[in-house]
Amino acid sequence: MTSTSLPAPKLIANPLVRRVVFIFGWFSFVMGVIGIFLPLLPTTPFILLAAACFARSSPRFYAWITSHHRYGPMIANYLAGKGLPLKAKLMAIGLLWISVSFTLFIVSLLWAKLAMLATALAVSAYILWRLPTLKTLDS
Repeated sequence: MTSTSLPAPKLIANPLVRRVVFIFGWFSFVMGVIGIFLPLLPTTPFILLAAACFARSSPRFYAWITSHHRYGPMIANYLAGKGLPLKAKLMAIGLLWISVSFTLFIVSLLWAKLAMLATALAVSAYILWRLPTLKTLDS
């Protein structure tokens, strides 16, 4: 899937706001890349946020991020409302729980542990039951 199968997003009319959203998109993208290497920083939400920011601020970078050879199809399918492949959903949930489990041993505040557990449960429930599962040949 390439970015050409997605409808053209509507750009923000105000040039100043569009620049701010574009900068925020790059910040989000960089945070997502850092999240690849840091287990406690999530990658997927930042990359999806970057794609959403680029959709409203830069057709060029929106096309780039949604046509990336590895992650582009997943981003494009997610943004089109088609969901994620089952393998990606299970991997996201698995990595989420590995990160949360690791963090629970580091954090000593009970309220923080409870907040992390509640967030992980809510995100897992959303991914499993609310986010559509994309039908692919390998899922």
